[in-house]
Amino acid sequence: MADRKDLEQTLGRIDGKGYKAYKDIAGRYDFERFRLHIDHVQADPFAAASRARVVVPWSVAEFPEAVHASRPRSRAARDFLARVFRHRARGEDDVGIDAGRQTVLDRTACLFTGEGVELRFTVHLPAAGRKILGHRARELLCDRLPQIVRDSAEGPRLDQAALEAHCAAVEDQVALRDALAERGLVAFVGEGAVLPRRSGVDDRPLGEAVPFRTPGSLSVTVNTPNAGPVSGLGVPRGITLIVGGGFHGKSTLLNALETGVYDHVPGDGREQVVADETAVKIRAEDGRAVSAVDLSPFINNLPFGKSTTEFSTDLASGSTSQAASLQEALEAGAGCLLVDEDTSATNFMIRDERMQALVAKESEPITPFVDRIRQLRELLGVSTLLVMGGSGDYFDCADTVIQMQEYAPRDVTERAREIAATHVTGRREEHDSDLAAPAVRALVTGSVDPTVKKGKRKIQAKGEDHLVFGRQDVDLRAVEQVADPSQVRAIGALLAKMGEAGGSLADPPAWLRERLGGAEWHALFDKPDGDLARPRVFEAMAALNRLRGVRLG
Repeated sequence: MADRKDLEQTLGRIDGKGYKAYKDIAGRYDFERFRLHIDHVQADPFAAASRARVVVPWSVAEFPEAVHASRPRSRAARDFLARVFRHRARGEDDVGIDAGRQTVLDRTACLFTGEGVELRFTVHLPAAGRKILGHRARELLCDRLPQIVRDSAEGPRLDQAALEAHCAAVEDQVALRDALAERGLVAFVGEGAVLPRRSGVDDRPLGEAVPFRTPGSLSVTVNTPNAGPVSGLGVPRGITLIVGGGFHGKSTLLNALETGVYDHVPGDGREQVVADETAVKIRAEDGRAVSAVDLSPFINNLPFGKSTTEFSTDLASGSTSQAASLQEALEAGAGCLLVDEDTSATNFMIRDERMQALVAKESEPITPFVDRIRQLRELLGVSTLLVMGGSGDYFDCADTVIQMQEYAPRDVTERAREIAATHVTGRREEHDSDLAAPAVRALVTGSVDPTVKKGKRKIQAKGEDHLVFGRQDVDLRAVEQVADPSQVRAIGALLAKMGEAGGSLADPPAWLRERLGGAEWHALFDKPDGDLARPRVFEAMAALNRLRGVRLG
């Protein structure tokens, strides 16, 4: 079996040769305290970096038992180690690892296996032009890499207090989220949470932000395994409106709740902000593709008798796209909808009394959301959190109304009910049938194909909002709960697996749930990639639904 000396000799032998000679170092090497696998060697200096991984035996890692006490702790510990590896390698521009930002996702960058701790990373193998710099590669792989590995994967060398804080924070967030259903809640915001972010491209907490303060009437206390009793605002099941003037924090609160389906690192400010794991944000999205979606509960009786029970288009309007996203979310199993007036189609949300008087219902194909929101709650058991600043018509159906005033929440439910009783709108509900859960559409797997030419596939993430899948660019900007580019890469790989299934897939959401539900979800993929993060079923289905040419129905 090859060892460190063999790797050094090979690098010495190929020093100064053409870059393709680096292929000779692919393989497995035993070092004194870990095993190095060089899985893929880049073809030239300008290609994607080479892929490598190290496996540190448990006898060397010597982690405290608390790391393995629960699945949330194990996930948090793996996340912590990948971040330490990145920090230790910060002076090495040629070494990279997918360690994430503010969210603690289930990543493939660090795994706990039966053999030990496995860290997966990339290496840009050094060259002068297209000639190998073997001596520099030897220093990188045989001298500096072992030090990085020792400092990031051996328990005695780690900051034990920081590791425990990381694990405890994640375990508490999972406990808070798990407690929502038994408390009759869909979300929770801890007292003192910091919700505003530095900017649209910097997800770290805003330094001068106003800490969150809970109105007494909505305050609940939840026990957590590490922090003990935690108090904060509990958002009840049902219909909740978040109202207030512009710039007072309505959307900021909703944005914090939509990311509450994930856990956050200590110091993020949202460590005690959680949401129902089936909460899905929906919005209007002009121009998206729609494939065989039943829009009839919201859009029906189109001119010239065109049916909307299996509606398809390559260029959806705002209202059509929002109706499609809502139905797709329900199809995937959403139990809570998150909606912001600012990103919604006005005619999908409301038709007031005056417009009803001018344009008769017979001439209006759209049944507005306001006339279906009660049925979502009562017939389907689906809750809604709605940011609304322009229409008080929703007061008539709201269970809870929270007003944001200078970033501070106030419970104004009773006042909203008084206003609804005093200022009667006179508008008429426009639905003419009961709402039913949409049927699950089958997938023709052959319509999901990342092939660009014979024998060559292309799956690439360009940030959090753009998936290159074969010859298609899938726009995910409106899929706002994608938290990381690594989730986009995993979604692309999952869609490719769907396409390989052959024939017809009767229940795509169930197929995804089965494959994403286990601890070993990453074993689904053939290569040991270290740049994948577990997505939710909802975002994976959202990407599938946006593939142009996909056949569902």
